[in-house]
Amino acid sequence: MDTVKIGLCGLGTVGTGVVKVLRDHKARIKHMLGCDIVIEKILVNDISKPRDVAIDRSWLTSDPSELVDHDEIDVIVEVMGGIDGTHELLERALKNKKHIVTANKDLMALHGKTLLRLAKENQCDILYDASIAGGIPIVRTLVDGLASDHIEKVMGIVNGTTNYIMTKMTKEGLDFDVVLKEAQELGFAEADPSADVDGLDAARKMVLLANLAFKMELNLEDVTVKGIRQVTQEDINFAKSLGYTIKLIGIAAMDNYKAEVTVEPTLLPQDHPLALVNNEFNAVFVHGEAVGETMFYGPGAGSLPTATAVVSDLMEVVRHLRLGISGRSYIEPQFKRKLKADHEKFSRHFIRLGVEDQAGAFQEITNVFSENDVSFAKILQLPAKKKGRAEIVMVTHHISQEQLLKSMQALEKLTVVDRLISHYRVDGEE
Repeated sequence: MDTVKIGLCGLGTVGTGVVKVLRDHKARIKHMLGCDIVIEKILVNDISKPRDVAIDRSWLTSDPSELVDHDEIDVIVEVMGGIDGTHELLERALKNKKHIVTANKDLMALHGKTLLRLAKENQCDILYDASIAGGIPIVRTLVDGLASDHIEKVMGIVNGTTNYIMTKMTKEGLDFDVVLKEAQELGFAEADPSADVDGLDAARKMVLLANLAFKMELNLEDVTVKGIRQVTQEDINFAKSLGYTIKLIGIAAMDNYKAEVTVEPTLLPQDHPLALVNNEFNAVFVHGEAVGETMFYGPGAGSLPTATAVVSDLMEVVRHLRLGISGRSYIEPQFKRKLKADHEKFSRHFIRLGVEDQAGAFQEITNVFSENDVSFAKILQLPAKKKGRAEIVMVTHHISQEQLLKSMQALEKLTVVDRLISHYRVDGEE
């Protein structure tokens, strides 16, 4: 095999990067693989549109069949996004014995299980490292580099938009709405930022990571998701005064072969490695039984970082083709899907209450927590802006989700408690 021909679906930011990487690193890729990778066709919506990269215009087509039904195309590289139509296209490609490389985390989070099984049935590969953290090779690390270890926890910053927003809010004292507008103007946030700021993008990535790390088949619906819209400057300042930084963190943990996956604003100690990851950068922290703690850091998006991950996956597909081992990399989950119950989920918590500033109020509140065996590592009581009101900020020791919920329900019944102002998870400390 002297040449492997590919069909590229999409010529946007990432697709353009793929063309550039294949062109600029052509000699190195051939040296590593012993064959050329050439583009046969590129699927686009508008053939006449000007492009940011020099291409052979004969490559362009708006007809998917010219890629998925093309006899000479070996691999489909999908970087156009979308779910339903893209799912149908990739299914058709696999049935035609074409290998898949994709950067589509939305598709893989929703349909990855069926696509992976279809690929195996047709002796095809489907690789998706670029779908999770851009230029960070975290998928291959979990599948290959840490394959012999028992992974207990994966946590990280896997959405660059929210990390940019939280960095600006923390370092410059700006409110969420102001920073979001700036992020949209700079191109870090979409016109509709909901998937990012409400945590859905991170949740999709975390369910993929959890499945790989725990060798289990979890669903997107299994992820507890909470975005960053409600994070205020007051929350950030209270966190700072207690020695913490707030980040949107995805956490996947497994104990006794039961899993928990969450995405939520989380307080981390200011010296924790993830607390030091700023702007649009991503980082994933992996804790294995044997290896201990490792962290993977880099750009989570962008044309060339993501394209590099896509081409690395493409090179892996070509290696498998040349070795005659295509379609053998997918392994059925080792463990059945089991989720932790509330009494099995343990973490620390930051709780901020608005209360009446009167004698006995603090005692009533502490009694609620005592009745549920909740103890505190840190407590602050400060006068509120409104006369006769106060704020209490607490950081608990490790408690179960069941203890937390019971305490919160009891607090709502107290007349001395005006409202629960905010509540966040605390992590990164033993």
